[in-house]
Amino acid sequence: MIRVLIVDDHRLVRVGIARMLEDVRGIEVAGCAESGEEALEMIRQAPPDVVLMDIRMPGIGGMEATRRAIRLDPDLKVVATTVYDDEPFPGQMFEAGATGYVTKDADVRELISAIRKAQVGQRYLSSDVAQHMALRSYEEQERSPFAHLSGREMQIATMVVSCRKVQEISECLCLSPKTVNSYRYRIFEKLNISSDVELTLLAMKHGMLDPHTVVHHP
Repeated sequence: MIRVLIVDDHRLVRVGIARMLEDVRGIEVAGCAESGEEALEMIRQAPPDVVLMDIRMPGIGGMEATRRAIRLDPDLKVVATTVYDDEPFPGQMFEAGATGYVTKDADVRELISAIRKAQVGQRYLSSDVAQHMALRSYEEQERSPFAHLSGREMQIATMVVSCRKVQEISECLCLSPKTVNSYRYRIFEKLNISSDVELTLLAMKHGMLDPHTVVHHP
């Protein structure tokens, strides 16, 4: 029996995935968590076999939660479940330790396949993501500028465009404010920008942020 933990900040998504999996032979829903922090606590108490991990969530987010979860339990398998179907997210989630990557518009058969492959240590990449990556040119000028960022830089960039303050980011990631600011300036340098506003606009341009959900800085 494969015990699966579902991690997503949207209750409808958690409930929907749980209902899709509840009657699948050989799979048991071990629980649901609404944040990376809650997921880590549940993993400490009763480690599942596979975690379905959303990427964009309040708090530490799915990428950092993946890193920490695998440090807690090296045998744990993580499958990213996300709306993002293109780089840099797939590469950075695999770098963080994920075994699979599935978009939220995948059908239940694909999700089940990803869970079963992950449980035995086989990598799985959602078909629509694989198609995007196969069709894209890997010449530098055609790549997303965010592909140049490290996993930690990408994590902090994501938190910045979500209007998280430096102090909040430092507390969430257990980094000093000085270190967070150093990452911010390194991000600006790599992306050839000079402000949080430019970072947000660039994130919107490259489909990393829904323009209708942006909370503008005062």
